[in-house]
Amino acid sequence: MDARLAAYLDGLPKSTQPDLDLSAGSFLPGASFFKQLRETGLAWRCGALLGSHLLATLLLFASFVFVGYGALSGRLDHGWLAAWALALAGTVPLRVACRWLEGVIAVGIGGLLKERLFAGALAIDADYLRGKGTGALLSEVLETEAIDALGADGGLHTAFALLELLLVALVLSWGAASGLEIVLLAAWVALSIALIVRNVRRRAGWTRLRFGLTNQLVENMSAHRTRLAQLPPSQWHQVEDADADHYTVASEDFDRSTARIEGALARGYVLAAVTVLAPTFIQGSATVAQMAITLGAILFAGAALERLAFGSSRGAAAWIAWRAAKPMFDAGPMFDAAARPATEGVAADLAPATGKVLQARDLVFSHRGRAEAVLRGCSLAVERGDRILLQGEPGSGKSTLAALLAGLRQPAAGFILASGLDRHTLGDLAWRRRVAAAPQYHENHILSASLGFNLLLAQPYPHSPRHLEQARELCHELGLGDLLERMPGGLDQIVGDTGWRLSHGERSRIFLARALLQDADVVLLDESLAALDPENLRQCLECVMRRARSLIVIAHP
Repeated sequence: MDARLAAYLDGLPKSTQPDLDLSAGSFLPGASFFKQLRETGLAWRCGALLGSHLLATLLLFASFVFVGYGALSGRLDHGWLAAWALALAGTVPLRVACRWLEGVIAVGIGGLLKERLFAGALAIDADYLRGKGTGALLSEVLETEAIDALGADGGLHTAFALLELLLVALVLSWGAASGLEIVLLAAWVALSIALIVRNVRRRAGWTRLRFGLTNQLVENMSAHRTRLAQLPPSQWHQVEDADADHYTVASEDFDRSTARIEGALARGYVLAAVTVLAPTFIQGSATVAQMAITLGAILFAGAALERLAFGSSRGAAAWIAWRAAKPMFDAGPMFDAAARPATEGVAADLAPATGKVLQARDLVFSHRGRAEAVLRGCSLAVERGDRILLQGEPGSGKSTLAALLAGLRQPAAGFILASGLDRHTLGDLAWRRRVAAAPQYHENHILSASLGFNLLLAQPYPHSPRHLEQARELCHELGLGDLLERMPGGLDQIVGDTGWRLSHGERSRIFLARALLQDADVVLLDESLAALDPENLRQCLECVMRRARSLIVIAHP
């Protein structure tokens, strides 16, 4: 964030660069989005864009009036032609400024938004993600691409269109048949908004069906073998065919609604407005100037309605994508605790206490959407050097307690202290230097990267020779020495789905090594030893007992 913002500010004139402290909290991804807009100069650029567009619109409308007056007067007047040419020439630099400002605003807002969404994706509640399928998450990620591009473009065009229509209503009051024309414009705008709202609802339904098709495709790919074994070939694609038919009908309905808005909205208004003006023109009850003003306003309102249809279509796509991505955006502030410890340099670097290194008091936690609490009144104290075995039946809350102690979840009530300080005071980074956890196998992952990278995820990258040597030594202690010798690249060997394949036990020991290499005050192992055979289990336990300052092991009875 800081580098991108600094580069952006370097491109501005020195007189316009705000005095910014890039280390300030307002530039953390989860800080107030509107405050970030102000402090990056994007807010005043939005104001400058609206002002430039308004001035260009006034000049363009004046050119309509000048040329219309000259045409309706029945003679060639060089003065009106000169005024028309000057008015059009004045719009050129303003239009250039508008286009430049639109690009700057779109890039700036898009950058801030993507950082916020990325931070939120890292900090979002794991329970929320577990409730969604892989296909649904993929659909939402793909849809977020539309937010910054379509949102900025559609939002600006919609704002411009509404501003122009408001200006047209004001100008019509000076023209011919002003009362009827203003009433017609107001009624047409209301009709346009109603049609646009209806179209947005149809787009939302169409998008939900599209999400469903993507989700179904991904889920069917993962369960393809099961379907081949359990269903006859004639039934393999029955559900997909029915959903595709439903999607086709919704697409046709949505396309017809969009075509009516984009094709008939502006043209219909121009025809209706000219029809309302015709009696006044025939009767000659208005002056030439009034007729010129009204004709110019009608043509300009038609162009504004076209802009409104275009902007609302793109803005609706961005708004629907925004609704899907909003949970990630709202989760952004939770990332700030990791990015900015509250007492950096003081609490974050305190030496571990000689007494209680971790304590919890009266913890209460319930999962999202469930009224019954998984944990209630849970208390725990870990002294330096303790070795604790935590056993319980499945569903008793062992893993939930581990996630609370590791800082992966927040308790609904109660408190947790590490070395006498809570997580808010320490910040996430300092907390994780005190409590290192190896989650259950299905919640831990091997990334498609080098073995050294997977082992040293908690260390700064690129990894120093000292850290790599520590990882190599620990691998030998955990019985992974033979694995390192078989790998041509050693710690630089790519592992994971696209690299060297690892056995279940090897993965478990890598997860174990990853936690130990964090050198934390408390190491928390959540069923991390269940996949090991007796010999490897003995070797790993001896290593853990040697290296962990304090230890909590969670296991089934």
